[in-house]
Amino acid sequence: MERGTQRASRFAPVAPGEVKVARALLSVSDKTGLVEFARGLADLGIEIVSTGGTARELIGAGLHVRQISDLTGFPEIMDGRVKTLHPKLYGGLLALRDDLGHMRQAEENEVEFVDLVCVNLYPFERTAARRGVSDAEVIENIDIGGPSMIRAAAKNSQFVAPVVRPESYDAVLAELREFDRRLSPTTRESLAAEAFAYTARYDTAIARWFQEKGADFPALMVRAFEKVLELPYGENPHQRAAYYSQVGTRTHVLSMISQLGGRELSFNNLLDLDAGRLLISEFQIPACAIIKHNNPCGVAVGTTGIEAYQKAFECDPLSAFGGVVCLNRRVDRALAEAIVGQFVEVLFARGYDEDALAVLEAKPNTRILDDRERRNPDMIEPALRQVIGGMLVQDRDYDLEERSEMQVVSERVPTEAEWGELSFAWKVCKHVRSNGVVLCNDLATVGIGAGQMSRVDSVRLAIEKARSSLVGSVLASDAFFPFADGPQLALEAGAIGIIQPGGSVRDPEVVEAVDAAGAVMVFTSRRHFRH
Repeated sequence: MERGTQRASRFAPVAPGEVKVARALLSVSDKTGLVEFARGLADLGIEIVSTGGTARELIGAGLHVRQISDLTGFPEIMDGRVKTLHPKLYGGLLALRDDLGHMRQAEENEVEFVDLVCVNLYPFERTAARRGVSDAEVIENIDIGGPSMIRAAAKNSQFVAPVVRPESYDAVLAELREFDRRLSPTTRESLAAEAFAYTARYDTAIARWFQEKGADFPALMVRAFEKVLELPYGENPHQRAAYYSQVGTRTHVLSMISQLGGRELSFNNLLDLDAGRLLISEFQIPACAIIKHNNPCGVAVGTTGIEAYQKAFECDPLSAFGGVVCLNRRVDRALAEAIVGQFVEVLFARGYDEDALAVLEAKPNTRILDDRERRNPDMIEPALRQVIGGMLVQDRDYDLEERSEMQVVSERVPTEAEWGELSFAWKVCKHVRSNGVVLCNDLATVGIGAGQMSRVDSVRLAIEKARSSLVGSVLASDAFFPFADGPQLALEAGAIGIIQPGGSVRDPEVVEAVDAAGAVMVFTSRRHFRH
C-alpha cells in the first residue's frame, strides 16, 4: 500500500512553482565546470542521468551516474548517433505536470520526469573552421539529440530547467540550495531564453556552412551575432548601443585587441576604428591614418611610424583634433611624444614600448588600443547594411586594380615616381566617402574632399583644405568626372597627375585638359564608391 501511494504521489499534478529538481540529465561537449556542477546537484540529493563521454567523466570523478539507456530502456546505437531520441525521455521533458491527462499518460507509460537538462552541443563551429577538415567530419559534428533536449526543456521551462552555459552553473546551484531545489519562474524564463538563443546560433552556423558551399546570395540569409561590449551610447547620447560580433567570422573590429588605457569605447569610436583598420591594411610599409567622422582626414606612409604620423597629421591638423589615429607599426617613445601633443580620441597600434606608455599616461582619456591580431579578415564574407525592415548585401570592395590593368590615356606617360604617387592616392581614395577626391604629394594626403553631392565641389574642397603648395601633387577620384571642370581646378592648382575610373561620355574633354597642362592621367576602369 505504501509503495502504491508513493507511485501515485509521483504522478500527482503539481503547480509550476512547486516543482523540485529531483532528476537532472547531463550531456555536454564543453566539460568546463561539469564535475563541480554535478557534485553540487548530487549533494542536494538530485539523481544524475548522463550519456557517453559525459557519464565517463563523472564516473571517473567518483560520482554515481545513471546511464540514459537505463532511463529509456533502449541502448545507445549507431556510434552514439541515437541515444536520447526516445519517447520515454521526451515524455519526461514535455509533460505538463499540472495537467491531469498528461500525468495519467506518464504513469501508464512508466515515464520518469527529468527536471533539469544540462546540455551543450557538439563543437560544430570549431570543427567547420579547421583548415583541411572534411565535409564528413563537419557533418558528424551536427548535433541532433542535444538541440532536441534543449528545445524540449526550454519549451516546458515551467517544469524543466534548461542549462546550456557553464557560466550559469554557480547561480543555478545557489538558487537550488537556497530554495529547497526549486527555481523561480523568472530564472526559468531566463534560462529558456538563453537556451533558444543558443540553439538558434547553432542552427545558424550549420545553415551558413551549407549556404557557403552553394549560392552566393541564398534565398534565406541567416546570421547570428553575439554581444561583445556594452557601449555608453550610440551616435548620439540619447541612443542606446552595444557592439556585437558576427558568430563564425574569422576576425572582427575588436578581435585580439587589448585596451591599455583611456575611457570606454564609444559607438562612433568603433565606426572610425573600423574605417582606419581597413585603410592602413592597404600598406605593408609604415602607415598612419587619422579618421574623423568615418572619413580619413590625413593618411601617409613613411620610413618610420613617426614620419608617417607627422605627415598624416600635417594634412589637416584642425580636423585631426579628437580623431582616431591608426598605425600599422609599434609606438616608441618618440612617436608617443609626438602624439600626446594633440588631442586623440583613440590610438590604435601594433604594440607599445614601456616608455611610450609612460608618456601616453599624460593623456588619461585617450583610448589606447593594442592590436595583436595577425590574421587577415575574411573579405569573402559579404558586406551587410541594414535598411528599414531589411538588409542590403553586396560583395566587399576589397581588391584594388593592378597597374597592369590600368590604362594611361594622356599623351605623357607617368614616371615611376608618379606611378607611386598615383597608386598611393588611389588606395586612400577608396576609403573616402563619395563623392571622394584625394590630393596627395610625397606619399601623403594634402587635401581630401569627402561626401559632397557634386564631384567638382569635392575637388574644390580638397584644394581649399590644402595647407601647402599643390605643385607636383596628384589627384584621385573614386568615380569618373562628368565634366572637365573638376580636373581643371586641380590642374590649375598645380596637380601633375590624375587617376580615376574613366567611363564618362566626356572623357575626351577631360583628357584634352590634362594634355594641355602637360599632366598625366590614368584610367582604372573600376569605380570605388563608399556611401
